[in-house]
Amino acid sequence: MEKKLLIMFLSLTSLSLYSQDWLDDNLYPFDSNYVQLEQGKMHYVDTGKGDVILFVHGTPTWSFLYRNYIKKLSENYRCIAIDHIGFGLSEKPEDFDGKPETHSKNLTEFIQKLDLDSITMVVHDFGGPIGLSSAISNDSRIKQIIMFNTWLGETNSNEELKKADKIINSTLGRFLYLRLNYSPKSLLKKGFQDKKNLTKQIHRHYYKPFPSKASRYSLLNIAKSLVGSSDFYELKWNELAQIENKPWLILWGNQDDFISIDYLEKWKNRLPHAKVVEFEAGHFLQEEKFMETLNEIKLFLK
Repeated sequence: MEKKLLIMFLSLTSLSLYSQDWLDDNLYPFDSNYVQLEQGKMHYVDTGKGDVILFVHGTPTWSFLYRNYIKKLSENYRCIAIDHIGFGLSEKPEDFDGKPETHSKNLTEFIQKLDLDSITMVVHDFGGPIGLSSAISNDSRIKQIIMFNTWLGETNSNEELKKADKIINSTLGRFLYLRLNYSPKSLLKKGFQDKKNLTKQIHRHYYKPFPSKASRYSLLNIAKSLVGSSDFYELKWNELAQIENKPWLILWGNQDDFISIDYLEKWKNRLPHAKVVEFEAGHFLQEEKFMETLNEIKLFLK
């Protein structure tokens, strides 16, 4: 019995190592940390010393999205970047519901387990509703917020999103997401204004974390939540008053095919004191305008 368990353990370990042989240590030179949460084992980066900067990604990305910021900012700050359950190097349980509201609970559990305080939270894409919801629940621990292209508020009245939602919830949508790895392989590309910024090497790091159908359920589930969690987004929009008076920096790619400029106007109206900087770029400023956004972040942090 013990021999069988040992063989099983070694097999799983080998599979885990093999599944990460695509990971380039030059691009992502960080030690891996793990914490056991109620929903599964979460991977995170934790490097540097000083005030905490907590990076929260969306879909289909993971902590790799923030790698360049971590390299630079960890010289003066403690940089922590999570991989949501079901993403990146975190555990990918098939029975995890993958809803933003559940991801937000995971993030809150993470913050409290590590007893993080005086946090500068950085959010993007689905990381917006996930991170901001957690920030509202932990408002005394949040110092300030840096926000890339994201949203909050109901989505059920958006006709374009409702059309996409019908496809995502169809047999075709399930096939695209689970069989073809559509989100990181194809949809990700549409988020770039200049496709040259998404090299084959970098692109590989976004789709390789999802090597099989079994590993892709969180991609499908969070896509279903774009409209499916509309009530949750609206609830958190109404609760935003708890954190809206903190310092905010909004960095926005104004050529975003996913989150339109209308959402930026909504943020400006809600957060009139926020510093807003626009860039001629798509959805992924972290890849297309790294140095420019890094400089803005450094100024904001000072």
